[in-house]
Amino acid sequence: MAQDNIDPQEVAKFEAMAHRWWDPEGDFRPLHDLNPLRCQWIADRAPLAGARLLDVGCGGGLVSEAMARYGAEVTGVDAAEGPLTVARLHALDGGLEIRYLHSTVEGLGEEEAPFDVITCLEMLEHVPDPGAVVAACAERLKPGGHLFLSTLNRSLKSWLFGVVGAEYVLNLLPRGTHEYEKFLRPSELAGLSRKAGLRLEGIAGLHYDPIRRKAWLNARADVNYLMHFTR
Repeated sequence: MAQDNIDPQEVAKFEAMAHRWWDPEGDFRPLHDLNPLRCQWIADRAPLAGARLLDVGCGGGLVSEAMARYGAEVTGVDAAEGPLTVARLHALDGGLEIRYLHSTVEGLGEEEAPFDVITCLEMLEHVPDPGAVVAACAERLKPGGHLFLSTLNRSLKSWLFGVVGAEYVLNLLPRGTHEYEKFLRPSELAGLSRKAGLRLEGIAGLHYDPIRRKAWLNARADVNYLMHFTR
């Protein structure tokens, strides 16, 4: 497995939380609440039935399983082995055929590509070089294929809601889950993707009310956001 673009502390962080991945009331509660909306956004923008789909930074398999239920042929990759073990067991329990590989997207063998659709959600803010991830995704995408990315904007509002509020006030996430300096502005992510030969097709702000546990999309990408690219 390629090691150049891995932060060992980030990997250890998610290894420690792996056993709680599928607990909708646990550490990943916000992701459980956000996942149906963000996956529906993907399904509305790309044909998934029968598509070869790569889920980068798949963790315990929340997105991978949703994509499989939309009819995609899913391969999930992650740098942490613990979440992958959880993902394999959960897919088995659910009767889903998903390939999970202990790998980064950069280390994924050429024989695995190309893919019709690639998803990389809430992962770019956890690696040293997000541009390398975007470039590797682009290389493994079919011409005309779809890439979906999501991350956190580097803004004052994002720091207040995504770090202070989520981790220290409401305790929605374990403290230290996010580092504000690693957040990416939409313009920065668009630039990295353009450099990789990708074309921006759409962007949506992803918003969450933790009190009502309600998620919604709009045009304001000031905290969490999703971006859709094609090759």
